[in-house]
Amino acid sequence: MGSEARRIQTLGVIGAGRLGTVLARLAASAGYRVIVAGSGAPALIAPAMRAIGATAATVATVAAEADAVVLALPLGQYRMLPAEALRGTLVIDAMNYWWASDGIRDDLSDPRTSTSELVQAHLVGAHVVKALSHMGYQDLEDEARPPGSPGRKAIAIAGDDAQQVAMVAALVNDLGFDPVLAGPLSAGIMLEPGAEAFGADVEAARLREMLEGFPASQRGIVVARARGEASGQV
Repeated sequence: MGSEARRIQTLGVIGAGRLGTVLARLAASAGYRVIVAGSGAPALIAPAMRAIGATAATVATVAAEADAVVLALPLGQYRMLPAEALRGTLVIDAMNYWWASDGIRDDLSDPRTSTSELVQAHLVGAHVVKALSHMGYQDLEDEARPPGSPGRKAIAIAGDDAQQVAMVAALVNDLGFDPVLAGPLSAGIMLEPGAEAFGADVEAARLREMLEGFPASQRGIVVARARGEASGQV
């Protein structure tokens, strides 16, 4: 399994809302086998999934059969994910903290850590990569373009394992976007609500500028201050 040529062939999606459905459709259109688990029985979403070229399944089936699993459910539900079933799996975290849907959660808004690191701490043994999270589902639907297209938009990726990040970058490219590497998983905080890159529907060069400018931004200063205090630095 150490080959650099490893690619995702079966993509699982947990979450059959707007984001999950858009990502499933893009992946199916790109030739991936796509299996999607919603919050209820697979039969409830089977017709809608069939219409976009995907297959409805249980979370257990997604975890067992997918080469990579996209998390497209409300972040506040991450502790319900089956950690043991996802052990060893590439997990793509496309979730964000929304107080309106998740409630006021100090654990999900603590600037000392990124939310993807919280997900990784729960999914022990999984390979969590932050991606497909900062662009709105409508922009993902509308902006997908073939490689090399003028004005093609970019998606940032944050992860600790180079091989897993490369697999996600290949997926992002296949879905219709230029992959931009943001750094380790902790850098995923630069893609969360409050950061300039959140909501960004821009080309790769502009997205890189946003990421490079994060430390000097208002959110970046808040994060640096919180992390400095946490580590005992001035």
